Amino acid sequence: MKFYTIIMLLTVLLLNGCILTKIVTVPMRLTGAVISIVPIAGNTAHDAIDEAAEIVDEIPL
Repeated sequence: MKFYTIIMLLTVLLLNGCILTKIVTVPMRLTGAVISIVPIAGNTAHDAIDEAAEIVDEIPL
């Protein structure tokens, strides 16, 4: 039972603050990078996704 408590406590500490936002924004940025390969609309979509990721990064946790 103590082991699960320690694991839960460590998880809460790791998911605090900027680590939590990085878990969300890294896949967004990777998707934007992949989409940027598409001709014409790719760069526009990448810029929109990157802007959304920046907004998520600024959320105060």
